Amino acid sequence: MNITALVENKSDGNFNPKHGLSLYIETEEHKILFDLGPDGTLFENSRKAGIDLRHVDTVIISHGHSDHGGALKQFLEINHKAKVYVQRKAFEKHYSKFLFLKVNVGLDKKLAGHEQIVLVDGDYKIDEKLFLFTVKSSPKYYSTVNDALYTVNGKDDFTHEQNLIISGEKNVLIMGCGHSGVATILGETEKYHPEVCIGGYHLFNPISKKGVSDSLLEQIAKDMSRYDIKFYTCHCTGEYAYQYLEKHLCEMHYLSCGTTISI
Repeated sequence: MNITALVENKSDGNFNPKHGLSLYIETEEHKILFDLGPDGTLFENSRKAGIDLRHVDTVIISHGHSDHGGALKQFLEINHKAKVYVQRKAFEKHYSKFLFLKVNVGLDKKLAGHEQIVLVDGDYKIDEKLFLFTVKSSPKYYSTVNDALYTVNGKDDFTHEQNLIISGEKNVLIMGCGHSGVATILGETEKYHPEVCIGGYHLFNPISKKGVSDSLLEQIAKDMSRYDIKFYTCHCTGEYAYQYLEKHLCEMHYLSCGTTISI
């Protein structure tokens, strides 16, 4: 299994960085895009990587925010075969609040009825190797950075967020922003015994430039240290939080745009 970060906040130097996430995952059975990033950055970087997105057969959009699914319309214009798995609630309205201003950060609702879109309600088995799951328990070590995110009904509860388990010689957990909490998500996946975990932890607000407290990072690091897992983080974790976790965990790495890891 090879995993390439095509959209990510930081670059290895050759690719265009962008606030958002898109991972290209190639297995023996599938060519997968986990998230699509916010805009055309996905297509620019895929050309640089020599990856033909027309051959992608499976797309997973982790949740209903535009930095993870903003390029959906453009993708559907070039790829006419991939199934796109999205939680039904992801197409509801979503906002980010700063001071007294709420900004729309949702997906294009007009695309929800597209023939390639598969609307999912909760957990979903794509096939024997790919399984989507949502978090049903209360967040463990809740990230206060989530307080800026809303739906039409108030504070976002992130029931529109889904994560991916890829079964193989080594089981791999992929998450987008981990709004439900990386510790909570890891608890939900214990039965799958993942050996690799890739994704953001949403511990930094790029607008306010504020992150979570050291005391919360300490709790998260202590919980993560219980697992024999190789961690790759990215996107919304934040530089300070990453450095803190990297100091306290034996296997914590950063996955920047343009980087490929083999599992």
